[in-house]
Amino acid sequence: MPVILILATLAAIAVAAFVMGRARALRDAGGDTRKLHSRPPYYGADVALAGLVPALALLLAWLAVEPLAIDARIKAAIPDTAVEAAGTRDLAMGEVERLATGLAQLRAIGRIDADGIAALDADGADAIRARLADAGVALGASVEPWVLDAARDTLALREAGRRAMTLAVLAAALIGSGLTWRRVDRHRRARNIVERAIRWALLAAASIAVLTTLGIVLSMLFESINFFRQYPASEFFFGTTWAPNFRGDSDLAILPLLWGTLYISIIALIVAVPIGLFAAIYLAEYAGPRVRSVVKPLLEVLAGIPTIVYGLFALMVVGPALRDYFAQPLGLGSSSSSVMTAGLVMGIMLIPFVSSLSDDIISAVPDAMRDGSLGLGATRSETIRQVVLPAALPGIVGAVLLAASRAIGETMIVVLGAGAAARLDLNPFEAMTTVTVKIVSQLTGDTNFASPETLVSFALGLTLFVITLALNVLALYIVRRYREQYE
Repeated sequence: MPVILILATLAAIAVAAFVMGRARALRDAGGDTRKLHSRPPYYGADVALAGLVPALALLLAWLAVEPLAIDARIKAAIPDTAVEAAGTRDLAMGEVERLATGLAQLRAIGRIDADGIAALDADGADAIRARLADAGVALGASVEPWVLDAARDTLALREAGRRAMTLAVLAAALIGSGLTWRRVDRHRRARNIVERAIRWALLAAASIAVLTTLGIVLSMLFESINFFRQYPASEFFFGTTWAPNFRGDSDLAILPLLWGTLYISIIALIVAVPIGLFAAIYLAEYAGPRVRSVVKPLLEVLAGIPTIVYGLFALMVVGPALRDYFAQPLGLGSSSSSVMTAGLVMGIMLIPFVSSLSDDIISAVPDAMRDGSLGLGATRSETIRQVVLPAALPGIVGAVLLAASRAIGETMIVVLGAGAAARLDLNPFEAMTTVTVKIVSQLTGDTNFASPETLVSFALGLTLFVITLALNVLALYIVRRYREQYE
């Protein structure tokens, strides 16, 4: 049974359990709700949750563990000769997975049934290559017998696992609801049980962000460890050449990419922070309601423009203008793709991030602080500079950090505006690239996740994560240091 049907069945069981639990509680109280410990819906929710929670937990655990168990079993059964021919066991498993996916798709559209899959031999598998191509699955020149056997075993294990999962999940729902339904009486503290379950659900929701972050870090960390086992860490962090070559002898130094990332981000922040902060001060302190109602939405429109549009603007307008009016007359370059192009356009994109957040933070400063400063004889500009901005400093730092993180992670504007050249250069009118662009390029196409040229993407991502974390720690230090002066 497909997962969507399993979820629909669980929903139907939960609704039935709710009705039966509520009815049993009312029947035990003789229809008098005053004799119940809790309101009738709590008894129904108690019975429904008793079946729904363990069933969903079992379903999620099964969906997470079953693919790993099947892959491990199939990998162990692949012949050593096949592994030697493919290069690695993972590559050999990739052939098996493609054929298994193709056979499953053909079966889903009715072009082959389970008996047909079981009766296939190597010649028969070669004969359905056209059908697999129609299903969007491309195989090698021929289908080896071990690939067919492994694919057939994979499908069989998946079908057996899906049947077992369906029975186990539905049984857990029925047993949980049934046992709780039998315990329902007018003295049962159903409200306490349901509220405790809701509290745990809220805790789980609050933990999702933490667990997601942990999963991201661990996934990058493990793959980065695999990369550093094949490529020296000293050359990665301290080398000055980026020249990947999937045939071997690659130079995978991060310094040229890191330099381009920081260079473009600094130019973008130099553009975005002053303009955005001044715009926020004007909107919060000087602009009237009519002007504010017009200017602020116009500023925020910039945040809704897709980055590909900014990239095209950099490629077609900003880049040629900088080349014709600055770079070539000054003898600094002849390319429209440059650090300055990407930095300026990215800075324009970041203006609403800084202005909108800073405006909200400045507007949230209590009017009593402004009135006290003005009452002591300070001018409006002195009040803004010496009272309002220091009080709003934590929020402003947060806005700048958000803009910095957005700049560091931007890809499309860099691809179209700054080019893809990895170099160490101070000339802002030369083409450069960033870490994110190279992560995309190394993971694009038919990649081999056992090669350092592909695994380097995870090391690059982990490095960016550490840089962003360091920026956040620095911001917290700044906020705490200056906040103490105004508390």
